[in-house]
Amino acid sequence: MNIDDTIAAIATPAGEGGIGIIRLSGPDARSILDGIFVRGKAEETTINPRELTYGYIKDRDKDQIIDEVLVAYMPAPATYTREDVVEINCHGGMIPLSKTLQLVIRNGARMAEPGEFTKRAFLNGRLDLSQAEAVLDIINAKTDSSLSVAISQLQGNFSMEIERLRNRITDILVEIDVNIDYPDEDIETLTYKKIEEQLNNILEDLRQLLESASSGKILREGLNIAIIGRPNAGKSSLLNALLKEKRAIVTDIPGTTRDTIEEFANIKGIPVKLTDTAGIRESDDEIEKIGIERTRESLKNSDLAILMVDISERPDDQLQQIIGSTIPEKTILVFNKKDKEHFISDKKQDDLIENNGRRFAKALKVSLTSEEEKGNSIREIENAIFDLSGYSSEILETQNRSMERSRSIVSNLRHKTMLERAANSIEDGLAAVRQKAPLEIIEIDVRSAYEELGFITGDSVQDDIIDQIFSRFCLGK
Repeated sequence: MNIDDTIAAIATPAGEGGIGIIRLSGPDARSILDGIFVRGKAEETTINPRELTYGYIKDRDKDQIIDEVLVAYMPAPATYTREDVVEINCHGGMIPLSKTLQLVIRNGARMAEPGEFTKRAFLNGRLDLSQAEAVLDIINAKTDSSLSVAISQLQGNFSMEIERLRNRITDILVEIDVNIDYPDEDIETLTYKKIEEQLNNILEDLRQLLESASSGKILREGLNIAIIGRPNAGKSSLLNALLKEKRAIVTDIPGTTRDTIEEFANIKGIPVKLTDTAGIRESDDEIEKIGIERTRESLKNSDLAILMVDISERPDDQLQQIIGSTIPEKTILVFNKKDKEHFISDKKQDDLIENNGRRFAKALKVSLTSEEEKGNSIREIENAIFDLSGYSSEILETQNRSMERSRSIVSNLRHKTMLERAANSIEDGLAAVRQKAPLEIIEIDVRSAYEELGFITGDSVQDDIIDQIFSRFCLGK
């Protein structure tokens, strides 16, 4: 990758739409535009910075108009990348967009790599690394809460908190270096006490940030919930009801769902990935057997499970086998079709809930038949998901504490890892201080914490990590 090149990409999603945007960034962005753009009115020849200008994209070699467009030219440094940027607003079809992009490439630009626009914003100092990662979090946000966390990080609140911690560590390093260079027994004794106090305060702040990590993970990545059960237990009906749309096919024929269906839902502010799975049963159908195997895989990878049990059908060994495959402590047991004749008695339902001493986390009786019953049942299931997510207690308390203290919520696994390493280094430094170890040993641990925090914002991160982070971005961003 040559960061001196001018790059270009389609910045809008593929498919038909009202508008499609091609974005250019780099030193030749304006000259490339001048070579392919024709003003709508011949007497108007200038393109004013930061104004939309009407005209046409023209292939001058073929004397052919490609599209009617609006263009914007934004000179450096007040742009997203801190380079000259051009945006061409075409009609939102693949043909005009692809032909315009091809023309841009022929006139001197190259195709941008995934995330290269944001990478240039980072390399040019407009964003630090944690802010750049927040851009991706904003794009992927599934709820208002996850969007708020990402916006806060993009605004630099988390970065400023990390920078404050690094500045405090710098003060300690200066104190240590002074005593190493100018050793004096009395000063050194005072320094040990002072360093211990300062390190304890920093460790407490790191731990408070780490407290928010599990809640931040839920907000950023959501919960994975597998809906499991025997065929025709009502799994697809439940998925449709939670999504409030008919996503899965629902019939009275067992085995209708032969593969997993994944969809995101917003359940009381929590982003949830729901997986409707194939009903678990013995089958000779090869396709259905593959679907059942994927069901077991989804269950293994889920944060929570919803086990649907049709109480209008008699229990059998197959149901016991399904129950045995769950982790009861993170499973919601849902007795479905309570409005129909029960073949699973109330006593048998109680036995299933107790599950030989491994009680299910929640147990509900529902009906998804009438609209009124369905509404009540879905509210119960959503409340159960909310309670088991930990959001109601841990996350709300963490959010409130964070807001009261103007603290950030850690939502990125990479950031959590760096914070944990920094905390471990501070703990090692404290142990060395209490043992009155040489200051040179203490300095190694304290400096390690400083560098680990620098990995978060990109001040001391390796190139391969940077490449890995930006490879997750889409083209055009």
